[in-house]
Amino acid sequence: MSVTATYYSYVGETLTSMTKSTRRRWWWTLWGLLAASAVGIAVYSAQTYLVGGVERNQIPLNDLFASHYVTIAVHAVPSSLALLIGPFQFLTRIRVRYPKAHRIAGQIYMVSIVLGSIAALFAATYSVSGFSVQVAFYILTAAWLYTLYQAYTTIRRGEVQLHRIWMIRNYALTFAAVSLRIYLMTGLALQERFFPSLTFDDIYHASAWASFLVNVLVAEYFIVQRTLKPLARRQKAKGHTSRAASGTAVRPTGQGPEPEPVGACSTPTGGG
Repeated sequence: MSVTATYYSYVGETLTSMTKSTRRRWWWTLWGLLAASAVGIAVYSAQTYLVGGVERNQIPLNDLFASHYVTIAVHAVPSSLALLIGPFQFLTRIRVRYPKAHRIAGQIYMVSIVLGSIAALFAATYSVSGFSVQVAFYILTAAWLYTLYQAYTTIRRGEVQLHRIWMIRNYALTFAAVSLRIYLMTGLALQERFFPSLTFDDIYHASAWASFLVNVLVAEYFIVQRTLKPLARRQKAKGHTSRAASGTAVRPTGQGPEPEPVGACSTPTGGG
């Protein structure tokens, strides 16, 4: 190999290594921000309803439903636990080294969401924030339970990759608790300076919808970029390896049809 070829090979390997390292740092930074915000909101919300009581509740209560605060508290506490557990369930190192802990944490996560969802239905039904907010929370709760069900059934069938995809979707909905507060605070800050005509209800209604719709879009992008595309590349590489092993020559495009595998029949085979 010439000196020039060696140099370019070294540069290529270095750039690839730097790219992987940068990408790894980027995703760890994102995970850290997600985990920190999730832990912060989870601890704040849980202690508000476990210790603070009605006096510290910031959600308007329905005077016609005496147990409205109870349903909000029952929703908030287990949901906060799920919010707290979620980020650590995605760490490969924990899943591989401590599979039993991963399973137990996953079971606690699922039970927490079921409890939080049931309470959320009652809390939304008696919400005094308006019909738009009720519909938003109904849709969020239904999607929350559906994605949890899909995550549970896929892991029971041993479909780990699909289970991971459904858990990403589910946690994106769980994370709506954080997103709602971010959008609400941002909206109120912008209202004071740029949109004085907007009311608190306007901002809250928009935040309620954006809290999970934006999260769903981000989750799907993450699934495509971090799961489906790498999987497709691996399958493509595996296909090339299989073809090479079976005797199929790999020819550049524009060089005519590829030759049949050694010993292959001329009729097409079935299957996808």
